[in-house]
Amino acid sequence: MRPRQEITDMFSTFVQLERGRFSKWLTDTTLRRSIQNCLESSPEVANSQNFWALYWHKHWQTQSHNLARMHLLAYLQEPCYWVASKTVTKFTLSQYTLADYFQMAIAEVETILKDFNPEKSSSLKAYAIMAMPSRLRDILRQRKEADICTNWALLRKVSKKLLSEALSEAGLSQSAIAQYRLAWTCFKELYIQNQPGGTSQLPKPNRQLWEAIANLYNREQQSQLTQPTGQCTTETIEQWLTQTALYVRAYLFPSVKSLNAFKQNDDTTVTFDLPDPSSSSPMADMIAEEDVQNRQNQISQMSAVLLKALQSLDVQTQEVLKLYYQQGLTQQQIMQQLQMSQPTVSRRLVKGRESMLAALVKWSQDLNISVDSNQIKDMSLALEEWLRNQYGEYNIIP
Repeated sequence: MRPRQEITDMFSTFVQLERGRFSKWLTDTTLRRSIQNCLESSPEVANSQNFWALYWHKHWQTQSHNLARMHLLAYLQEPCYWVASKTVTKFTLSQYTLADYFQMAIAEVETILKDFNPEKSSSLKAYAIMAMPSRLRDILRQRKEADICTNWALLRKVSKKLLSEALSEAGLSQSAIAQYRLAWTCFKELYIQNQPGGTSQLPKPNRQLWEAIANLYNREQQSQLTQPTGQCTTETIEQWLTQTALYVRAYLFPSVKSLNAFKQNDDTTVTFDLPDPSSSSPMADMIAEEDVQNRQNQISQMSAVLLKALQSLDVQTQEVLKLYYQQGLTQQQIMQQLQMSQPTVSRRLVKGRESMLAALVKWSQDLNISVDSNQIKDMSLALEEWLRNQYGEYNIIP
């Protein structure tokens, strides 16, 4: 059982980074008082972090409770930090720092909370650790695609709905949004006709095309705008569309803000210094223990899925797997013992493993975790290890 103080810290503290590494934990006193009151009112579950994670998730899910969201954001600081730490190590040539990756992970917490299903995964933190790497990879892939897009390719790809959201987010008035949107509509109508599809390097419109776009805008504004503004020049149209592309980029990928600019009043926030999580300290030990528990929880869930898949196989396939993994027999030896052909033995081994691997992939997808070829390869290795352990000398399936 965890001491109450550690549970309190988990749901009320936030990571602060300095110079690209862990610096300290910031404590929100409002959250601290909230979780302390909860612990005092429910002593029977006071030391169960998983109970409180599920409790706040339920409140967040059913009531859009801001206090619950902040408790969960604090709770998922560690997964965000470790995912960021692993990502920055993996992508050493990237332009992004650990702080950038950490902020990207934090921005994905809302999605993690929406996708988390307590009926399929009992640990929110374990789910976040599994799901966040996929989310970050998707973000990096999308950002790379957007980074190499010219303004004109981006404007061609964007939808009307997303464009309107980007302009609104930029703080433009409704009349200005209507003008920018009409300019974009005219641009798409004329620009697409003369450009090949499927490229991210579409060139800037030439002078003749700018004039055509401006002329179309001037004709359409009389019927399309509630407040026509008179004739627009080609320079104005070009300026509007260039600015629109900047608004779209900013909306799709907000700039990384300072992690130290935590929006709280000074009199409600206190800080306390902690060593780096990688060093030896009570907090570092807690993080390490939590990491182990999360992995064990993940392995336990995976084992249950594989055991169910194994038991659903036909009897002969189960027998082939048992002889192969438990007794270490070769395919030739299994063929002789079960009186079946070598191709049949081989096929049952392959089909049995493929069926179990498919169950593992489906389980991951049911948790809304995207699965790529590399992850399937890792799952295949995990399956092989699981089969050897399950049929091992000290853990024989009856």
